[in-house]
Amino acid sequence: MALFLLIFAVCLFIIGGMVMVLLFSRTPRYRTEPEQLLELFDKALANQVGETEWNVVIHYPIRHDDYLDGVRRRAQHLMQEHGRPWQVAQGKSLLDKTGQAELTALRNHLAAHLRLRERQRNEP
Repeated sequence: MALFLLIFAVCLFIIGGMVMVLLFSRTPRYRTEPEQLLELFDKALANQVGETEWNVVIHYPIRHDDYLDGVRRRAQHLMQEHGRPWQVAQGKSLLDKTGQAELTALRNHLAAHLRLRERQRNEP
């Protein structure tokens, strides 16, 4: 009987611990920041990004910042209009010339917006 109570107590402790861990743990969230988008755009412009890396970032909605989600949607539209993912394996660009020019403009716009936001935060 003592062995049964010992095994029961150990099992109850383990199951109770697992329930407590599950109750107090949160679902992991991926939060895209402007710096990550800038880094991705820089890699795309330097022909160093693969289609998978591009799709992972660009196809994930950004719910915490409407402006960033607009930039993401614009980049997604650029890929639909000017994308050439089949040429990445050959070491060529992910976008055609027009797409690269538009991505450069989008990257510069995002960088300017980020600098303006930082300047506004630093002002008293």
